[in-house]
Amino acid sequence: MAIAPAPGTAGKTQLQDGPAAPPMPPLPMPWPSERAGFFALGVIVFATFLNFFDASVLAMLAERIKGSFGLSDSALGFVMGPAGVIAFVFVGIPLSRLVDIYPRKYVLSASVALLGTITALGGLAQSIGQLIGTRLFTGAGGAANGPGSYSMMADYFRPARLPLVFALMQLAYIAANAAGTWGGGAMLAFTDSLPDRTGVLGLTIFNWQWILIGVGLPGLLAAMLFLFVKEPPRRLPPNAKPLVPPDAPLGTRILSFTGLNALKAINVRGAVYWPLFGALAMSAIESQGLPAWRVPFLARTYGWSEAEIGAFMAPLLMAASLTGLLLGGIFVSWMNRRHKDGNIRATAIIFTGTTAFAIAAPLMPTGELAVACMAMTSMFGLAGAPAQNSAIQRIAPNEMRGQVTALYLFMYTVFGALGSFVIGTVSDLVVGDPARLWQALLIVAGVFMPLATFFMWRAVKPYGQEVARLEKLGL
Repeated sequence: MAIAPAPGTAGKTQLQDGPAAPPMPPLPMPWPSERAGFFALGVIVFATFLNFFDASVLAMLAERIKGSFGLSDSALGFVMGPAGVIAFVFVGIPLSRLVDIYPRKYVLSASVALLGTITALGGLAQSIGQLIGTRLFTGAGGAANGPGSYSMMADYFRPARLPLVFALMQLAYIAANAAGTWGGGAMLAFTDSLPDRTGVLGLTIFNWQWILIGVGLPGLLAAMLFLFVKEPPRRLPPNAKPLVPPDAPLGTRILSFTGLNALKAINVRGAVYWPLFGALAMSAIESQGLPAWRVPFLARTYGWSEAEIGAFMAPLLMAASLTGLLLGGIFVSWMNRRHKDGNIRATAIIFTGTTAFAIAAPLMPTGELAVACMAMTSMFGLAGAPAQNSAIQRIAPNEMRGQVTALYLFMYTVFGALGSFVIGTVSDLVVGDPARLWQALLIVAGVFMPLATFFMWRAVKPYGQEVARLEKLGL
């Protein structure tokens, strides 16, 4: 009996004298060249470095900004933090929709170009209102960077590779913080040799503003490099339909930019997504709030000066972060070879270690031991970051991956921005004594980190089930 393919059919055969055979499983989609992927990764690392370098340098300029524009501490605090977060809250999710419908290389190029241009314009600000305006637009410019970068890497590299790739992306964050602190100080020393104010084309430029101009210009170079990145094909399920059909009404198209479709997709598999979101939010309150209070805590509790704190803490935190990135990548890769839920199982174990050291830090009898515990929390934090990012990219629907990632980062950004406020409020309203700041740190760590760890362990089983489902689809 001869077997021949039926006209107009694909992926199945038909018997000439009998019923059609069952359809063949879909062939796996080939992966792009890793060489091209690592070039794209290098450009993303450079752009991410510039993003965090800008924030680190701005922190070094805080006192200069305050003196030049006559700001109060509360106004200065708004410029340094919430000004950028407000923009992210309102435009982060709509802009991330561009990641899902346009080539990501162009979205990332435009994002980093806008970020660099607006940063440089901050060097031309003539009032505090204009400077705040630049910080608002800086937050908007960087809103698509995270979703676009993660989405592109998830289509370039196999799931087993993603923890390593995202660990390399974290190097940009570590390097930017170090370079921004040390390089910012060196640039300030140089600009101190310039006149306090310089007239340029009718504008008055403070000497520290030249730093913002210099920091912003490399963003244009990064934007050009993105144009040479090869856009990887999106890895969609078989017979996937577009999120918004080409003939959809205008209202439907506008609604797609609000993130509601992404929220619906998240809620369909809420058993895996919501614990991950909850864990990130709870941990961000402690991990992002603590850095703002490290210096006051060590000064009030152990009597250390700022110079002593910086000299002892900076190199220890740097070494701990790099160690965490290295060991975390090795540990997560090892777990992924043994478990389908390896990303989240590894992160849950890491969160357990973070919780122990976060609670122990304010209880230490000496400042050295307290800083050592803080360094351990940084080590565990950097160890778990690549696995968390890999987990979201592994399960997010490709047609809305940008917005799912933006919602995930939204939890981190907003709750992290609230962290320092939560600690300060607990210190004022619960402890009631500034000298006992250590108690406020203990309360916040003792409440939020165990919750974060609980949520992460809660996500292990459903995450493994979701990965198994995707593998059956050839994804």
